[in-house]
Amino acid sequence: MTGWNVRDIPDQHGRSVVVTGANSGIGYAAARELARRGAHVVLACRSAERGAAALERMSAEVPDGDIELMRLDLGDLGSVREFAHAYAQASDRLDLLVNNAGVMAVARSRTADGFETQFGTNHLGHFALTGLLLPALLATPGARVVTVSSTMHLRANIDIGDLNSERKYGRWLAYGRSKTANLLFTHELARRLAANGSEVIAAAAHPGYASTNLQTAGPSAEGRKGVERFMRIGNRFFAQSAEAGALPTLYAATAPDVRPDSFIGPSFVMWRGTPAPSLRASWTRNDRAGERLWAASEELTGITYEGLKA
Repeated sequence: MTGWNVRDIPDQHGRSVVVTGANSGIGYAAARELARRGAHVVLACRSAERGAAALERMSAEVPDGDIELMRLDLGDLGSVREFAHAYAQASDRLDLLVNNAGVMAVARSRTADGFETQFGTNHLGHFALTGLLLPALLATPGARVVTVSSTMHLRANIDIGDLNSERKYGRWLAYGRSKTANLLFTHELARRLAANGSEVIAAAAHPGYASTNLQTAGPSAEGRKGVERFMRIGNRFFAQSAEAGALPTLYAATAPDVRPDSFIGPSFVMWRGTPAPSLRASWTRNDRAGERLWAASEELTGITYEGLKA
């Protein structure tokens, strides 16, 4: 994979793709390149206004692109169900689901369903979405699920007895736990797919340090001007571009040699560079932890994976 870039993305004509959080940053860059290579791309965005702006911009950048916008709020399971139902009404196949959207290091808050916001949005929302879209994925030869995690997973294992951070909350601790949950979910999903004889590939990726609004959105919304300025300086002088940060996701989504439960990130100290296998905490490959998180996620969301037995 040395030197891999967007020119190496295989032809995507005939493929259907859903990218969550595709209105900006890594999600936008990944969705645009997939559309440029011929995929039918669904921009799954929480904000109708920002999603419409992204659709207009992307359509101008890829004039012949097959792109559409659908609303999806991962912090609201009702919205997740509505999205999945609408998608199923329109299509019975799904070649690629990119679980990209997320929030980072926000103040303690709750989703519409009462979950801690980072765990609820970054993990539970995507767990529910993947489960509801599973029939289309299983019905599509060569389908993949790519979930975007972070090197910040190295900071924190999940606490299965306190998934919603009731006992202890730290914004970076909760973020790290949610990113560990992303990797444990990928590990357990890959295991279950294999056990059921499915060829669907579940893999994970991370962007390294990429300049996106993920770093500034939280401080800006909370009025923490000093932190926001600090993050903007970091983005300007140290981060790679969103386009470069999207390469690991695009590799995991399209490269022919990607294996189940792979974790792809930038090659240079997990910070920047071309896609490469990434360092991963041992706790994200723990079968028992994966099973327990899966069971808890089913209970919390009410979503069970039909057609995928344990």
